[in-house]
Amino acid sequence: MVEHDSLYHRLFTHPIMVEQLIKEFVPEAMAVGLEFSKMELVNAKFHSSKGKRREEDVIWKLPSSSGTDIYLYLLFGFQSSVNRWMSVRAQVYSGLLWQQIIKEGKEDKNKELKWKRNVLLPPVLSIVLYNGDRRWNAPLEVSDLIALPSDSPLWPWQPRMRYYLIDEGAFPRDELVRRETLTALLFRLEHCLDLDNLAGLVAEVIGWFRLHPGYEGLKQLFVEVISQAANDIGGEGDIKIPSDLQEVQNMLATRTQEWKRQLKAEGIAEGEVRGEARGETKGRAETLLRQLRRRFSSVSPHIEGRVLSADINQLDEWMDRLVDTRELSDIFGADQTH
Repeated sequence: MVEHDSLYHRLFTHPIMVEQLIKEFVPEAMAVGLEFSKMELVNAKFHSSKGKRREEDVIWKLPSSSGTDIYLYLLFGFQSSVNRWMSVRAQVYSGLLWQQIIKEGKEDKNKELKWKRNVLLPPVLSIVLYNGDRRWNAPLEVSDLIALPSDSPLWPWQPRMRYYLIDEGAFPRDELVRRETLTALLFRLEHCLDLDNLAGLVAEVIGWFRLHPGYEGLKQLFVEVISQAANDIGGEGDIKIPSDLQEVQNMLATRTQEWKRQLKAEGIAEGEVRGEARGETKGRAETLLRQLRRRFSSVSPHIEGRVLSADINQLDEWMDRLVDTRELSDIFGADQTH
């Protein structure tokens, strides 16, 4: 499986991905008049405490309408749990970037602007792009992590670094569908729950690249995104994805039908095995609960009670719905899932 940090690093070294990300999801940055046609990728020359380069992050320099360069520092969050200390990381990295800018300013003899005491540092906008399943709840500002009351005499001397959060999973699906951009498609791919929906998303990705030719390198990166999504859904890491997007779409259509048949057959088989010992209906109910927990992580006591008390025909109907849906409410009804 492709490592997320490496894949996102490669995705967001493409200017079109950064432009769409900012225009769609960081409207405050657009207010300063960013000139995307003149954006430059920055080579970060600073290192971590272990001496390794920070390959996982991406930095862009963009001129603004005011004449000041704006530095966009993209930090990617793929932790299994939310990183409580992300604001500290963002502050440290911004400081290292400023140190690099100061050093380059002093060493560059060809700059018309001489490095004097009155020269100001360019603004840095740190953006955390997070794709985890849990919603991000870590403090966005360093000051929220410091053990001081806001009325303390020492408060004015505490750092106030703040990062801009883009929590992919927090955007409603309908809102992302309305955004016809690659970044919105990326977010939807990252949170796709079944192969049927994935096949539809692949068709949308193909449509975008047909309307926007000339992005062959980026297209291959989206093949990697789709491959990762397919294997995450399959859970076994054995789905071989072709290198051509059209072939990917055809393969997923076939795989989806196989997956549906397999899921239903597995449910019937398990129900029959359990039925020999405890009754066919009870075995089918336990099979359905197992599949529900696999898909939705947990099942409320209310839903569990409905399943265990249902007859076999109702259980079969719910199993059929489970195959074709991604929402618990589509199986049991919106008013029955709370």
